[in-house]
Amino acid sequence: MQNTATDLNQLPTPETAEDDDLGALFADMLFLRQSIAKETAPLVEQLAAGAELPFADEARLANLADYLTLRRRDIRPLQRRLMRLGFSSLGRLESRVLPTFDATLASLAAAAGRPAPFVRPTEETFFRGEADLVTATDDLFGEAPANRRGRIMVTLPSEAAADPDLILDLVRRGMNIARINCAHDDRAAWMAMTAHVRAAGEKLGVPVRVLMDIAGPKIRTEQIMPEKKGKLQVNDLFRLVADGEPALTGGVTACASVSLPEIVTRLSVGDRVRYDDGKLEGVVEARTLTDAIIRVTHCKTGGTKLKPEKGLNLPDTALGLSPLTTKDEADLSTVVECADMLGYSFVSRPEDIDLLEAALARSLPRETPLGLVAKIEQPEAVRNLPALIAAAFRHQRPFGVMIARGDLAAEIGFDRVAEMQEEILWICEAASVPTIWATQVLEDLVKTGLPSRGEMTDAAMAARAECVMLNKGPAVSEAVSLLDHLLSRMDGHIFKKTPMLRALKSWQA
Repeated sequence: MQNTATDLNQLPTPETAEDDDLGALFADMLFLRQSIAKETAPLVEQLAAGAELPFADEARLANLADYLTLRRRDIRPLQRRLMRLGFSSLGRLESRVLPTFDATLASLAAAAGRPAPFVRPTEETFFRGEADLVTATDDLFGEAPANRRGRIMVTLPSEAAADPDLILDLVRRGMNIARINCAHDDRAAWMAMTAHVRAAGEKLGVPVRVLMDIAGPKIRTEQIMPEKKGKLQVNDLFRLVADGEPALTGGVTACASVSLPEIVTRLSVGDRVRYDDGKLEGVVEARTLTDAIIRVTHCKTGGTKLKPEKGLNLPDTALGLSPLTTKDEADLSTVVECADMLGYSFVSRPEDIDLLEAALARSLPRETPLGLVAKIEQPEAVRNLPALIAAAFRHQRPFGVMIARGDLAAEIGFDRVAEMQEEILWICEAASVPTIWATQVLEDLVKTGLPSRGEMTDAAMAARAECVMLNKGPAVSEAVSLLDHLLSRMDGHIFKKTPMLRALKSWQA
């Protein structure tokens, strides 16, 4: 049996144990960094698809590929090991993947008394992704206001076409971008709204941009039976019809025709149908050549009434619809003439961006490039987001992403939309692509004049995006003022995922 004292002498001291930890951590970080670099190269080639990109866009795409490669791994254990020893936790590297690795490896090497495998990045190199994001944001949204980084976008109501003072008030309170929804009104109204926006910006001496949102193949209810009474409850049946007028036969409680009749024939038994941003959900129980019978599985307490002009989402159904409709192509001439940006609904694949570019090529030329905002509202768009970003880079337009949380929640489920909005923010930051936080921001305030506590927190978290969108409503002017104040205060606390650590004075010692 060995001497106890000898056994104790053979135990590692705290200093040698820490040296061993540093050496193992250095080796693991170096291996991961080399693996990322090796795996990223073919991914960059795949995303670029043979296109020659400007140096800045090439760097943005390379960092995006680095981030995608890294995030395929579970790095939580590595992150905790780094945190314990006082090194970077890798938790905020979206815009600077390899620079973060290189800086961390240089610090680990110095602590372990060995040479650094890569040159420590300069401040300019380390923060280049942030600078690229600022440039991309200014190119798309215009110069930022003096008091905050984030822009405020407001959807204009129809009455704005005849009320220049309404728009002037919105700009005075802090609106930076006016959104015109081309699903409503007409060319004359859109041109009047745009003229009022330009006049307000000129009068107040501030830059204000216009986004025109083409409608896309929005699926909505049309004619309803019964028209005035009856609410659907769980287990009730309702019918969607492709041809003919709605009819209450076969035990159904309600019936509706739809704006795109062909979608009814693409439904299959077992497919889910969501109505009006998820206020009702059902499952297809039967289908004929002309209609589908749906049984209600979820609805609002007290029931839900079918109404005309409400949206339908079909998360399980391959619709095969082009995101660019005949109406959209007709509206593009006005968009090109009036707008600074185009909002592209239902974009899901890189080919959809190519389709839009081909349509824009047939329009009259512009002096300045038309910005493009891809609305992410379907699961396929989330899956293809890196490819959509790469396609936009290939066409070299000012580009951004709108997180369309209403349709996205109806498509993927309310339980997943919070997670998905975070992932979209991360992916876009990795590519230095500006984002718009949209749908139901300060909705109670906009509609009733009084915000809820929950929506105030949501609006504060929206400061991580480069733009926040408000919907139209009676108190939207008050909402703009509140959001202007809130975003300016949040700028001192957080930039994207990074706490700014300004001095806090809310309490006394």
